[in-house]
Amino acid sequence: MIWLTWRQHRKLAFYTLLGLAVLAAVLVPIGLSMRHTFADLGLAGCLRPSALSEAAAQTCDASLRRFSDRYDSLNLVAVLLITLPVLVGLFWGAPLVAREVEQGTHRFVWTQGVGRNRWALVKFGLIGGAVVLLAACYGLGVSWWVDPLTKAAHEGRLGVIVFDLQGIVPIGYTLFAVALGIFAGTIWKRMLPAMGITLAGFIGVRAAVEMLARPHYQPARTQTFPIEGPGIPEGDRGNWVLAVGIRNPDGTMVAENTRIQCPPGGKGPTGQACGAELGLKPGAYNWEMYQPADRFWLFQGIETGIFVALAVLLLYLAIRRVRRIA
Repeated sequence: MIWLTWRQHRKLAFYTLLGLAVLAAVLVPIGLSMRHTFADLGLAGCLRPSALSEAAAQTCDASLRRFSDRYDSLNLVAVLLITLPVLVGLFWGAPLVAREVEQGTHRFVWTQGVGRNRWALVKFGLIGGAVVLLAACYGLGVSWWVDPLTKAAHEGRLGVIVFDLQGIVPIGYTLFAVALGIFAGTIWKRMLPAMGITLAGFIGVRAAVEMLARPHYQPARTQTFPIEGPGIPEGDRGNWVLAVGIRNPDGTMVAENTRIQCPPGGKGPTGQACGAELGLKPGAYNWEMYQPADRFWLFQGIETGIFVALAVLLLYLAIRRVRRIA
């Protein structure tokens, strides 16, 4: 079975490794360039603003803007990288059962002394092991590549998109995509419908988990800071900000999704107190709800566990379906 599995998937394995090699050839020079720029601009010393003088802080702000202006376009590359796990699911998972059934070769394979269970366990196990290895390499490589971008960004590693690219979550996403493709192949038994269902299902589940579940893996924290003064607290850097607003002293939300920051004793154009035109009362403050930056690995573990559990469930259901295919 191992030899047969290798014979059936060796071309796909070769093209996958070739694709990873091309990806590495593109990303490694960009990653080295970002790291050199990060070091040349002295941004490593800018990550703890409390240790900086006012002049040094202004220099850091300018350097961070220069870095962002130069590499912000790479966000598009990051969006493209997010699609790689589902591509593995489409081309590794969906055809695994669907192609055998569509071409009728499953009857030959399952009548040669290899039971359906053994066929499924060996194939799913080998493909799953290869996928884990590929996803681990991909996650480590992208983590290295995206590191300067996340350090320079205010939202850090918990930011949307960059969280999905690095750490261990790519392993969970890829396993889930492959398992979904295999399961879809046992239901629709044709490659194209199975691939379409895999694509739609992957996008739907990923979006649902990211928008509905991830913000609630742990109870969010809140912090407040005055509308007059030095501004956002230093420790805010790297936090995943879920909501912001301005509240009056009694806690009433006056303006959502915005902040105000005025110099001490600052006045509006008409001489009113800072924020008075919005109906703010004396003592109004900025409010923020967030997930702390140090929860990155906890969130990575939770989300990886969710997708691995879904993958195991789908593979179990796929094995049950394989037993019933005529």
